[in-house]
Amino acid sequence: MKLAMLMYENASEAARRQDPAQAGAYWGAWTAYVQAINAAGIVTGGAGLEPPAGATTLRLAGGQRQVQDGPFADTKEQLGGFFLLEVPDLETALDWAARCPAASAGGVELRPVLQMGG
Repeated sequence: MKLAMLMYENASEAARRQDPAQAGAYWGAWTAYVQAINAAGIVTGGAGLEPPAGATTLRLAGGQRQVQDGPFADTKEQLGGFFLLEVPDLETALDWAARCPAASAGGVELRPVLQMGG
């Protein structure tokens, strides 16, 4: 089973990355999680993402580009990164999602990867 695991954090949780008093604990939790999930051999790709302020969103309207700075939707949570997983079943993916640091202060979405042509 191939899944994308998308990690969402609220802005205050994401701000911990930059706060010298909290950055060590924030990055320590993520480092331990990344090491564990990689050691399990289920990660096939992924990356952390820069904050939404650096995003650009494009929409087509009437065949014309409409470009907007920032994320598409105004939300309280922001997509912080993703892993591509290959696991035997959804229960295994849920176990890993529950261990993810983002699960306690935001959310973790598991979404099946679209299989084209097969």
